[in-house]
Amino acid sequence: MAGNPEARRGLGLLCAVAAGAGAAVGLAGGAFRWLLLRADTGRTALLHWAHHWPAAGWLAPVALVAAGAAAARYLVRFAPLASGSGVQDVEAVWRGEAEPPPLRVLPVKFAGGLAGIGSGLALGREGPTVHMGAVIAAAAGRRLALDRDDTRILQTALGGAGLGVAFNAPAGGMLFSFEEVARSFRLRLTLVTFIGSAVAITCSRLILGSRPDFLVGPVAAPAGWLITVYVAFGAVTGVLGVAYNHLILRGLDLFGRFRRYPAELRAAVVGGVMGLLLWFAPLGAGGGDALAQRVLGGAIGTGALAWYFLARFLAGPWSYSAGAPGGLFAPLLAVGAVWGALIHQLAEPLLPALGTQPTALAIVGMATFFAAVVRAPLTGIVLIAEMTATTTLLVPMLAAAFAAVLVATLLRNEPIYDSLRARMLHSRAGRGADSHPTGEAPRKPPGPHFTARGPA
Repeated sequence: MAGNPEARRGLGLLCAVAAGAGAAVGLAGGAFRWLLLRADTGRTALLHWAHHWPAAGWLAPVALVAAGAAAARYLVRFAPLASGSGVQDVEAVWRGEAEPPPLRVLPVKFAGGLAGIGSGLALGREGPTVHMGAVIAAAAGRRLALDRDDTRILQTALGGAGLGVAFNAPAGGMLFSFEEVARSFRLRLTLVTFIGSAVAITCSRLILGSRPDFLVGPVAAPAGWLITVYVAFGAVTGVLGVAYNHLILRGLDLFGRFRRYPAELRAAVVGGVMGLLLWFAPLGAGGGDALAQRVLGGAIGTGALAWYFLARFLAGPWSYSAGAPGGLFAPLLAVGAVWGALIHQLAEPLLPALGTQPTALAIVGMATFFAAVVRAPLTGIVLIAEMTATTTLLVPMLAAAFAAVLVATLLRNEPIYDSLRARMLHSRAGRGADSHPTGEAPRKPPGPHFTARGPA
């Protein structure tokens, strides 16, 4: 860039726009998460009240989550692009396969995410926050008449800033922009991402504070010989990630088979099932942070871990099938934590050395399952290191993530957002009035990978 006047042109303006838009992303994302925390508190209070009437109290959470899911899906009618995670749309815009999202996606994503996630669907806050960041960036680009390439750079950078805000993890959010969306490191994108993320995180912390998402005690680095254990754990987790991806896609297919019924009614059925889960196992519904924190604190026995693993493994794809605004990251992190803790407890009699670090495999499980599903291992590792304020497990996370991604790739399974992006683009091509960007339309047969890397 130093010798290229064309590349330098407008860089100062672009960085200034990224800073201003980053402030908006931080405030919007911070407010979104703060309201979700209030919704969690209200949902817990409702459950406590309902359990005073065990014969009929279960109707309260069923009605709550069914109504929330239906309301969230109804709001999607005003901006169909707001359905689902939104990460696939950010990626499609970067690759030139779609236009930047319109501003009307922002209020629908915000309100729909609050209704669906806040009521108890097993969806993540990060998908809406990433998409809201991209929408704010696109609006700023249109307002200031930025060229097409700079607008795409801006929406990719601020989408990553949105992820950083969602998890209070600035480095993880930035890596998401580079590794998952752009799949490259370029100076113009890097500078815009740095300033946008810095301002966004600073503004969000005015609302949320700066403590890490999970409180974890000191974790010592494991013995060197255990590297083989983590590689084996990663290989098995790779198979698990492939199965999880298939469940997400099959859930969307199942939801799309019943189009003779209104989408809101189908979403209410999805929500009703989650309401029952909420009644019997409150930690099985919602984004999963409370469950992950309990697991990292070592407060759950083997039998309960097995139950929560099965419940959360099914709940995430089931909730995502409804097409409500909501992401995949937070729920799969909870699955990874439970999975790691469960394997630790099962393996401890055979490998007593594992018993010295009861939370180690849970933390590694979060990063590894993320890598297996999303195929962005660096993002997952840095994200979990920031969320747990733990760096002593970087080597085990690297080894396990390597094995998970290798196995998932050898099994010829597409990364989840590649699959969702293909479904989204196919849906937009016109497959029925009820088709939405989550991909309710029938999927295309497997085709060539998207390899375009976007603007310079």
